[in-house]
Amino acid sequence: MLTPVLLRNLQPDSSVPSVPVYRKSVLPNGIRVVSEQVSHVRSIAVGVWVDVGSRDEDISNNGISHFLEHMVFKGTRRYSANQIARSLEAFGGYLNAFTTKEHTCFYARILDDQLPRAMYILSDLIQHPTLDRKEMEKEKTVILEELKNIEDDPDDLIHEYFDRNLYHKHPLGFPIIGRAENIRGFNKSALLTYIRRFYTPDRLVVSAVGNFRHDDLVALVQKHFKMQYGKPVASGRVASPRNMKPKTELFHKPINQAHVCYGTLGYSVKSSYRYPLLVLNTVLGEGMSSRLFQNIREKYGFAYSVYSFLSLMSDTGNFGVYIGTDPSKVDKSVDLIRREIDKLRSGKIGAEEIRRAKAQLKGTTMLGMESMSNRMMRLGSGELYFQEFVSLDQVLRRIDAVTPDDIGAVAKKLMNHENFSTVVISPSAPKTENLRNVA
Repeated sequence: MLTPVLLRNLQPDSSVPSVPVYRKSVLPNGIRVVSEQVSHVRSIAVGVWVDVGSRDEDISNNGISHFLEHMVFKGTRRYSANQIARSLEAFGGYLNAFTTKEHTCFYARILDDQLPRAMYILSDLIQHPTLDRKEMEKEKTVILEELKNIEDDPDDLIHEYFDRNLYHKHPLGFPIIGRAENIRGFNKSALLTYIRRFYTPDRLVVSAVGNFRHDDLVALVQKHFKMQYGKPVASGRVASPRNMKPKTELFHKPINQAHVCYGTLGYSVKSSYRYPLLVLNTVLGEGMSSRLFQNIREKYGFAYSVYSFLSLMSDTGNFGVYIGTDPSKVDKSVDLIRREIDKLRSGKIGAEEIRRAKAQLKGTTMLGMESMSNRMMRLGSGELYFQEFVSLDQVLRRIDAVTPDDIGAVAKKLMNHENFSTVVISPSAPKTENLRNVA
């Protein structure tokens, strides 16, 4: 039974450094603990990351990572679902989780004197879910409603269709939420098998940022995560596709606006093209000052929402442009997008525009660091991707180091229309003069 406790007087601890300090420890069982101490706040963001996501699934169990993420909140050996919901909210904090294509994260945002409670709860969720059959059947209904919500949201759904178009039958093309028939068929045995295979200490990273001592965090992880070290088991993760034939796909739904994604396979988070591509993406479609926004929205008035996007994963990525527009303007809009891409590919980008894009990118990065949750996410994902800490100063220097030649090189290599796919969700069949497969 959870009982409230009186909060101590929250005063700065003079023994904790005022400048953020990064530390990393590896426990005997293989769990990695990474942290940044930030003493001027009275809070902590802590996450437990598991190196598994929807790309580790196959067609028969697609959606199981996300389903398991839901089910751990439905009860553990120690707590009921209701007690879990109240466990941190009773003290002003919260628990949550998310699943991506490559990772699953369970996290908490808390006042700094609630770290022991948070680690106790998080460890229980991950190690001792009951996976009750009745709760499971109820949660299936919840997730099926979530699936309907995605299906009813075309500006979200278009990105799932886009991924499927790019990656075809590869697991990276699977929807994270899974397929309805899979969701209905999941059972306790399947979840336990999945846990035994992937929820192992060598795949776990605990990341935390805020007002605490690293050694105290390590002690809590050692106390509550009693997982035994075992020989790492190969995940069976399928290598990402290198060359996929682009194609155009049209879908029809009872909606008022057409939604378009136009893009291609890109590069991994570890690629040398990462920072030039980030600057290039900022120039093309990041924010109100971007070329796409100023041309397609401000000059022509064809769209309310238009932007470019990047997805950088461990061994691949994708790049594209999204626009929501009237069905009668799809052809013209795609033509304008292609023209902007052609300008970048031909090197038509000046030094001042590059300077502004760098300043915007650096500013966005630094502002994001004001959030303890953002810092925790960056710390955890960085450990999983790079197995090392990349400081804010290092990131800023790498952005500054991008040259016009770097941007030109990645633009010429990536922005070839012959490699671009087009996906459209429309209320009617738009003309496809500019949407044909040009490969």
